[in-house]
Amino acid sequence: MDIFDLPERMRVGRVIPKNAFDSYTNSKQKQLFTDLIKRITWEYKISEATSNLTGKELKEIQIFYVELKEQKEIKEVLDIVDNAIPYPIIFLINWKNEYYYSTSTKHAHPTNNNISVIDWNFKTDWLNENEFSQVSINLNRSLDHVYKEFCLQLSEEKNTPNSSLEDIVEHQEKLNSLRNSIEQLDKKIRRSKQFNEKVELNQELNKKKRELENLRVKPQN
Repeated sequence: MDIFDLPERMRVGRVIPKNAFDSYTNSKQKQLFTDLIKRITWEYKISEATSNLTGKELKEIQIFYVELKEQKEIKEVLDIVDNAIPYPIIFLINWKNEYYYSTSTKHAHPTNNNISVIDWNFKTDWLNENEFSQVSINLNRSLDHVYKEFCLQLSEEKNTPNSSLEDIVEHQEKLNSLRNSIEQLDKKIRRSKQFNEKVELNQELNKKKRELENLRVKPQN
């Protein structure tokens, strides 16, 4: 399958055995690979050798195509693959005629060079064949910029092309934290039996909603 319109020199086209990740899994996680994953294909490698682009932070970007046995979001499985491979991975997950993208920023484990630590996960909802093809990889400037631009497409920061990847992740974390706070306040309001307490909680809820709205309308750099 031609996921992106990328040069042929970047193509790998190699099926990765599911047991390649056995040393990173427990017995329950191994079963997840068996039950959920039909095939993992290493489709492309974007590196200096294949793209003539260099990177300050990144040396390679991998692109994996994951075919499922049933329609599920498989974050636990993808996290295992991400932990095992030190380079950023762009996943395209497929079930019949539906797809979603996922990629995670990560850093090296401080004491174990064989493990990566995930910082943040960017992902789309399930997309149809027309929608998933609208996500693109643009080979320009540097490997760092290529990956940051891809993450930006999957983030909520559509109007901040000059933000760093760290800024984008930090902003997503703040949005997520506020959404969690709003959800918890909603639950407290529904459980509360006291009028005064409900008033106070509603005031706090409205404050958090305003903060969320202000964060979502982040000005362009």
